[in-house]
Amino acid sequence: MESRITDLEIKISYAEDLVDELNRTVFRQQQQIDLLARELNALRQQVQSAAPQQVNSLLDELPPHY
Repeated sequence: MESRITDLEIKISYAEDLVDELNRTVFRQQQQIDLLARELNALRQQVQSAAPQQVNSLLDELPPHY
């Protein structure tokens, strides 16, 4: 009976360590997701600010050979 309790305690200890490691992994992944989301927003703003404000039709532009 004593060895069964010891085995269960060992298994619980490993399970707690695994849960802690998984929590750290999820936390790091969330930090990376947040960073990537901020970078994506910054790039989106750069593209919007660099885009011409007036949309020209391709029919209004002359081909390069003219």
